[in-house]
Amino acid sequence: MSEKGPPVFLDYDQSALDAAYDQAAYAPNREQLIQRRIRDSELARRRVGEPERVAYGPAEIERLDIYRSGREPAPVFVFIHGGAWRSGHSQDFAGPAEMFLAAGAHYVVPDFAWVQDVGSSLMVLADQVRRAVAWVYGNIARFGGDPTRLYLGGQSSGGHLAAVALTTDWRHDFGLPADLIKGGMCISGMYDLTPVRLSARNAYVQFDDTSVAALSPIRHLDRLTAPLGFGYWSASTITISNCRRPSAIPTVCWAGQPST
Repeated sequence: MSEKGPPVFLDYDQSALDAAYDQAAYAPNREQLIQRRIRDSELARRRVGEPERVAYGPAEIERLDIYRSGREPAPVFVFIHGGAWRSGHSQDFAGPAEMFLAAGAHYVVPDFAWVQDVGSSLMVLADQVRRAVAWVYGNIARFGGDPTRLYLGGQSSGGHLAAVALTTDWRHDFGLPADLIKGGMCISGMYDLTPVRLSARNAYVQFDDTSVAALSPIRHLDRLTAPLGFGYWSASTITISNCRRPSAIPTVCWAGQPST
């Protein structure tokens, strides 16, 4: 066992902190799982049909996939995909569509830029996700969706971006109802970017005091209006039961805000 280095964040040395944000460090079959998810999504699209693909902004990447249920008006679940902020396509996260459609809900997956393609700025990704959610709220009725029943979730880096959207000041920034999102589900997200900034991810993400403050959802709990659920993998190196772990901020760490 290598000797532990000086602490960089809490009790983490640099090696441990880097590993905490690198799935390959504890999931050697990661690529196999990614390929299985892509294949599962392809099969799901064959079964439920290809989604309607609609622009929510002017950039080529600013498109979203709408999987429509047979119910109208239907509740709507928007899913923000993961990929370490630098990979992933909406079409490869179609698997959950079958579950939502069977339950009578629309399922929407936006595409957004990869951080390395936009000057390493997470602010761009956060803006795109927020605009995608705002677009869904304002337009989903045309696709048989019910904007008063809008739910949001995300996984990994998408869990972080979903949490950013959940703690957005919608009234101030977009002129929309503060409670436009009726519920959220964040899975294995990062809710404080301070330790991420100190990790190896700073090699491809441009962190500064402004972006860390703006995009750390835990700092904006006063804007959280929706019931919120948390998910995590039991085999993760960082467990959600320990509030001292950098990427897991469960109920009690969110300053006692209501969640499930």
